[in-house]
Amino acid sequence: MLKVRLPLGACARSWKSVRMASCGMARRNPLENKVALVTASTDGIGFAIARRLAQDGAHVVVSSRKQQNVDRAVAALQGEGLSVSGTVCHVGKAEDRERLVATILDINVKATALLTKAVVPEMAKRGGGSIVIVSSIGAYRPFPSLGPYNVSKTALLGLTKNLAIELAEWNVRVNCLAPGLIKTSFSRMLWEDQARQESIKAAMQIKRIGKPEDCAGIVSFLCSEDASYITGETVVVAGGTLSHL
Repeated sequence: MLKVRLPLGACARSWKSVRMASCGMARRNPLENKVALVTASTDGIGFAIARRLAQDGAHVVVSSRKQQNVDRAVAALQGEGLSVSGTVCHVGKAEDRERLVATILDINVKATALLTKAVVPEMAKRGGGSIVIVSSIGAYRPFPSLGPYNVSKTALLGLTKNLAIELAEWNVRVNCLAPGLIKTSFSRMLWEDQARQESIKAAMQIKRIGKPEDCAGIVSFLCSEDASYITGETVVVAGGTLSHL
């Protein structure tokens, strides 16, 4: 999740911000005075998202299942001068997240919904907030032999739409990120074999494997005031891979 699992970069505000970005004059610290909780954020896409949110001015709380991984990520980001703290959180463990059954659907869908339920009251007290759920291109183009994973990621698209409606009254926006093939340890089985990698790239318009950083800027944008008029949407970051349900 945000997925945020939780977790958790220019648009609606003005054409001026687009011109500034194109000229290399991006606004500094768009997330200043914000707090971002990013789950599963000690490696891969989650870590890149945590770094980008901190670089954009937020105080970031990273989390993962293991203390040593949290400590390593916090040390690395604090070593870059970023405002970061960390906590252990396994969203599938009872003591951390209301005892979830350890199946893919529970971890990817139920945990996302429960974490959202837990964080929304605090967001409401502060006048609103932004939630970014992480799905996958597998929601649109199912991966062979990964049926439960594909189904769980498709469910997150619907959850995003539903939560966006339910939470609007508290000024909480909910959007979704659907990464394609991103070069992480989790996706190693898909890109390590060169022949398989080439087959996957053949379906892309941009003929390369994505980097975690390709996702991080999008999440920062969705969390910022520049996206204040965007909710219930899914942004696909997949190199042009076809993505229609």
